[in-house]
Amino acid sequence: MGVQRYAVNQYMIESVLAKVREGEIAIPEIQRPFVWDGSQVRDLMDSLYKGYPVGYLIAWRNPDVKLKDGRMALGKMILIDGQQRVTALTAAVLGQQVINKDYRKVNIRIAFHPLKEVFEVSNTAIERDASWIADIAPIVSGKISLLKAIREYYQANPSVDEELIEKALSALTDIAKKQIGLIELDHDLDIETVTEIFIRINSKGTVLSQADFAMSKIAADTRFGGPELRKAIDYFCHMAMEPGFHDQLKERDPEFAASDFFQKISWLRNDNDTLYDPSYTDVLRVTFGTEFGRGKLADLVSLLSGRNFATKQFEESIAEESFAKLANGVRRYINETHFQRFVIIIKSAGFIVNNMVRSQNALNFAYALYLGLRARGVDESKIERLVRRWFVLSILTSRFSGAAETQFERDIRLINEPDFADVLARIEQAELSDAFWQFGLVQALDVASTNHPLFWVFVAAQIKANDKGLLSRDVTVRELVSNLGDVHHIFPRQLLKANGKGRGDYNQIANYAYTQDAINIKIGSRSPHLYFADAQAQCQGQPMTLGGIDQQEELLENLRANCVPTSALTMTASNFPEFLAQRRVLMASKIRDYYKAL
Repeated sequence: MGVQRYAVNQYMIESVLAKVREGEIAIPEIQRPFVWDGSQVRDLMDSLYKGYPVGYLIAWRNPDVKLKDGRMALGKMILIDGQQRVTALTAAVLGQQVINKDYRKVNIRIAFHPLKEVFEVSNTAIERDASWIADIAPIVSGKISLLKAIREYYQANPSVDEELIEKALSALTDIAKKQIGLIELDHDLDIETVTEIFIRINSKGTVLSQADFAMSKIAADTRFGGPELRKAIDYFCHMAMEPGFHDQLKERDPEFAASDFFQKISWLRNDNDTLYDPSYTDVLRVTFGTEFGRGKLADLVSLLSGRNFATKQFEESIAEESFAKLANGVRRYINETHFQRFVIIIKSAGFIVNNMVRSQNALNFAYALYLGLRARGVDESKIERLVRRWFVLSILTSRFSGAAETQFERDIRLINEPDFADVLARIEQAELSDAFWQFGLVQALDVASTNHPLFWVFVAAQIKANDKGLLSRDVTVRELVSNLGDVHHIFPRQLLKANGKGRGDYNQIANYAYTQDAINIKIGSRSPHLYFADAQAQCQGQPMTLGGIDQQEELLENLRANCVPTSALTMTASNFPEFLAQRRVLMASKIRDYYKAL
């Protein structure tokens, strides 16, 4: 049998709230803002009043840390499950303001009707009705004594049964005395074990990531600026997605708005680009990689705790140094010049909108590479070339599709080699050989999906080459992608369905091309040999019926740019397998030329 490395204790709610108030239990806002609505807070109060169970809280005890003067500091507990319930209690019982999902500070006042023994979210009508107690917080928290509460209610409602009121209000004050279970996990449990315990206990099936633990750890450590650092990461990610949040943030968190970090992220108020809108996981992964040369976020949690990997002890000096390094890395990550130049590099490779990037880890590592090479003083033009090629190589070879964290850590070490160009050349030799371009890539393109990474590499190659859409004279693939144009089937779906083909056939990557809607509508469900005949007729002086191309050489060039074999001009549904085979070879060849030119 395994050793039990946790304790299950029952605490009175007022004791738990006291531990929170005194900082013995840190609420690190794993889920960040309070996302419950008022009715959920009301239901929690009702359950406690009736004596129903309200589930367990789970806390993970921080390790005891050796201070610089040799003394030991006891580790506080970090709440990893139950944040919403504890926050609800601080709002309803203590009357404290909470930060809602819009990052506004709000009061959630819960009302109680002693005669009906029901709870409700307070509102104007309830406040005007003397039969309701509009806010239970002063009574439950003990700010108003039970005797005073009974007397005041009876004065406002003289006809009520005083004994009934006394009984109901007495039960109301007992809410703070009700017990709640707290599972306290030992500090030496690794993150994987803690996550497993969390998943088994949490019936909602919520998954706790290692980034959640890292953010919790950062937020809980007030000694080294943890709360402000956590806000910097969180607000950066929020503002990247919603630039308008900048002005709201100044109003809602004036303390943070006065900080150095706020000045460093303020540039986002004018940034509407969505190519790289990172999550806090992305920020932590890149920053940890560039500053610490590591990829496993579990190690970041250990370092922020002060872990000495050699002695297996926890030391304050290591925690302090780790927080300083992380803060430095976050500043480099959120730097306007760094971030915007990196985005321009990715766009210069033809990846111009966020839905083209199917691997966030490829994007993250490319940014880590950019920051790492820049920190070493590598020439900017050389950085651009290396980052572009590495990013596309990562996608072509599905580099981060397996054990992404392990691969990330392995690759991070490569950044520090004397010349990264040599590193890239070695990997290209091993993974992008002639056999890859001629056979491996052709075979990999044999897949049905509009969202496959390889399809988007092909589209990026078209954007980079400034190609026109299929059968378009003027409209480019770049314009079609930028304006959320659609990809269409070269062999129409209805045509193939009528010939017994299924989704796995007609949705092949090699059957897709960016085409203007107007052209696609004219094509309808016709066979290529029919609609291409219309395009050819236009080139011989016939009326314009399909797109704007009226020169034969221009038509052939358009087919070449879209990797459509000229044999398709006379193909029918029966030629579909042959068409796919030919087009895959052409697509692979185009992608190879594109990559070599990056």
